[in-house]
Amino acid sequence: MKIKAARFLLPIAFATLAWPQLPKIKPGFNLFSKQQDIQLGREAAAEIRKKVKIVHNRDLENYVRGIGQKLAAQPEAGDYPYSFEVVDDKSINAFALPGGPTFVYTGLLLAAEDDAQVAGVLAHEIAHVALRHGTNQASKANLIQLPAMIAGGLLGGGSMLGQLARLGIGLGANSVLLKFSRTAESQADQLGAEIMAGAGYNPIELARFFEKLEAQTGKGSALSQFLSDHPNPGNRVQAVENVIRFLPKRQYITQTSDLVKMQAIIRGLPAAAAAPSNASKENGLSRANSVEAPTLPPATSFREYRGQKFTISYPSNWQAYGDSQSNMVTLAPEQGLVQGAIGYGAIVSYYLPGSNGVDLKRDTRALVSELESKNHGMRVANASRRFTAGGVPGLLTELTSESPYANETEVDLLITVARPEGLFYVVLVVPRSQYRNSQPVFQRMLESVRFS
Repeated sequence: MKIKAARFLLPIAFATLAWPQLPKIKPGFNLFSKQQDIQLGREAAAEIRKKVKIVHNRDLENYVRGIGQKLAAQPEAGDYPYSFEVVDDKSINAFALPGGPTFVYTGLLLAAEDDAQVAGVLAHEIAHVALRHGTNQASKANLIQLPAMIAGGLLGGGSMLGQLARLGIGLGANSVLLKFSRTAESQADQLGAEIMAGAGYNPIELARFFEKLEAQTGKGSALSQFLSDHPNPGNRVQAVENVIRFLPKRQYITQTSDLVKMQAIIRGLPAAAAAPSNASKENGLSRANSVEAPTLPPATSFREYRGQKFTISYPSNWQAYGDSQSNMVTLAPEQGLVQGAIGYGAIVSYYLPGSNGVDLKRDTRALVSELESKNHGMRVANASRRFTAGGVPGLLTELTSESPYANETEVDLLITVARPEGLFYVVLVVPRSQYRNSQPVFQRMLESVRFS
C-alpha cells in the first residue's frame, strides 16, 4: 500500500511545480505578409527621417539601441529587423513602424525616471510590431480596395507607401498605421510586459510610466499626440500586475545612472529647428475619378481559379490577381483596375472578426460595419437577405459607394458564407451603369463557388 500511495502522490507533486501559463496573444486579421510589413516600415522610416531631426550622438544612440536590442532579442518580439533612433523633439512621444523601425523622442527620455521606464515604452512599441497592429488596422480600414492592390501585386513594385497613399493610408497624425485601439494597447501592454521581464526589466514600470503620463495630460500639449495614439485601455497597473503573476520571479535591473547621463546630454543639445509645416499632413491621394468606365465585351467562356480553401470560375477575358496558396484573390478585367483601385470585378477573401467561432449574421454585420466606416461614402442600399453560394447558405448585402470611374456610382454586392476558417466573402464591384448587364456573369461566378 505504501508503494501504491507513493505512485499516486508523484504526479501531484510534479503538478505543483508547473508554472501557470499566460494566455498567448497572436497577431490578428491581416492582408499584408510579414515581408510587406518590413518593406512598408523601411519606406515609412525613410520618410520620417526627412521630417524630423535625428540625434547623432554616439552615447545617446548606444543607450537607446542597447536597451532596444536587449528587448528585441526576446522570442516574443518576433524575428523583425528592429532599429532604434532618437528624435530631437521636446514632445513626449515614441512610435514603431511596421517591421521594426522605432523612434523615441528626447522629450520622452527626459520624462522617464529610470532605465526600466524607457525599456517599458520600447517594449510596448516592439509589441505593436510583433502583433502587427499597424497593418492589422490598415487591413481593416479598407477591405475593398486593399485586397485588390495586394493580390494584384501592386504593393510589390515601386513604393508601397505611395500605393497605400492612394487609399488615404499615410503617415499623418491620424494614420491607421500608428493610431491604436484600446484593445491593441491592452495587448501591447501584456506582450510588452513579457518582453521586459525576459530582458531583465521590471514590467510594472511600463504601467507606472504610462499612468504618470496620463496624470500630466492637463499640463500642456506635449503629450497630446502620444496619448491619442496610445489610448488608456483601463487600469494599466492592475492589468500588468496580473501579467506579472504568471511570470517567473527574478531580480530586475534597477540602474538609473545611465539615464541621468543621457538626460544631461539631451539638455546640452542645440535647440531643434522647427519641423516643416507639412510634417503632420496625410500624404494620401484621392481615388482616381477622371477615368470613364469602360464598356466590356460579354463573357463567352469561363476558367477556374483554385485557391487554398475554395474554387471559383470567372470570365476568361478577366485576370486573376493572387496567389493560389492564399485565401485571397482579385478577379477583374484589365480595365477594371484604375490606378490601384478596383472599379469592376470581384474580390474573394476571408474576414476574421477575432471572436470564438463564426456566426454568419453577427460576423456579416461586423464586416458591413467595417466596410461602411472605412470606405468613404459606402452605405447599405438593401438589407441582408438569404442567398446560396455554391450550394452553401449565406447572405447577400447590397451596398453602394463612390466609383473610381468618372460620374459613376458603384454597386458593391457582398456575399458572405460562414466557414470553419472564417467568414468567406465575395465583393462584386460594378459601376451602376453596367449593373444589369453584369448580373448573368456574377450569377454564374457565385454558382461556381466550391469549398474544399
